[in-house]
Amino acid sequence: MLVVREVGVVGDIVLAMHMSDGLVNAPTAAVFGLVAVIGLAVAVSRARADLDDRTAPMAGLVTAFVFAVQMINFPILPGASGHLLGGALVAILVGPWVGSLCIAIVLAVQALLFADGGLTALGANIVNMALIGVFAGYTVAIALRPLARRGRGGLVATAFVAALVNTVVAALAFVIEYAIGGAGGASLGTVFTLMLGLHVLIGIGEGVITAATVGAVASVRPDLIHLLRGSTTPLQIRGPATAEGNPS
Repeated sequence: MLVVREVGVVGDIVLAMHMSDGLVNAPTAAVFGLVAVIGLAVAVSRARADLDDRTAPMAGLVTAFVFAVQMINFPILPGASGHLLGGALVAILVGPWVGSLCIAIVLAVQALLFADGGLTALGANIVNMALIGVFAGYTVAIALRPLARRGRGGLVATAFVAALVNTVVAALAFVIEYAIGGAGGASLGTVFTLMLGLHVLIGIGEGVITAATVGAVASVRPDLIHLLRGSTTPLQIRGPATAEGNPS
C-alpha cells in the first residue's frame, strides 16, 4: 500500500496497491472482479496438485505470516510508506497456484474485516496482487532457479529479485486499470510516475523481507520450498545432514 498526497489541481489523492472504492469506475471494477473470480477458480483447480500433508500446513503458515506482516508499514520517503505484498514470497514457498489463493484470502479478510481496500475494488486488488503479482514473481524465480539451486546465497538473491519485480509489475497493473477506467481525479501520467517510482523503492523493502524469510525457511527445511522441487542435488545449507531438511 502507498499513500501519496499531491497538492495542486488534483488535490489530495490516494494511490494504493490496496485500491480503495472509487479509484476506478464501476464497469472497470466489475470486469476485473470477473477476471479475479475466473483466475481464482483456475487456481483452486490447479492448487490441488501442489497440496499434500506437508505443504497444506505450510500454506496456512504462509497466509498467516503475510497477513501479519502486511499490517506493518515501512517508510520509503517523507509522506510515503509501503508494506509487503507477498507475491514472490508465497510463489517461492508454496507455488503460484496455492500462493495466489493465500494472497486472495489475505486481501478478502483485510477488505471485509479491516476496511483495508475497497469492497468494489477487491477484484482488481486480487488481480494485481494475488494473480499478476504472484505469477510475475514466480516467473522471475523460475528463470533464476539454476542460481537458487546453487546454495543459500543464490536462493536469497533469487527471492530478492523476484520480490522487486513482483512489486513493480503489480503497481503497473494498477496503472493499466486506472488507464482503462480511472476515476480518482489524477492524470494518468501522474499516477504512472508515482506508482512506478515509489514502488521501485517499496520493492527493495519487499525484496529484503522476502529474501530474509525464504533464507530462514531454507536454513531449517529447504525441502519444503516449492521453487527447489525437482532439484537433482538437494540444496546445501549447513552440511549434508540438513540437505533433506532433517538435522542430525
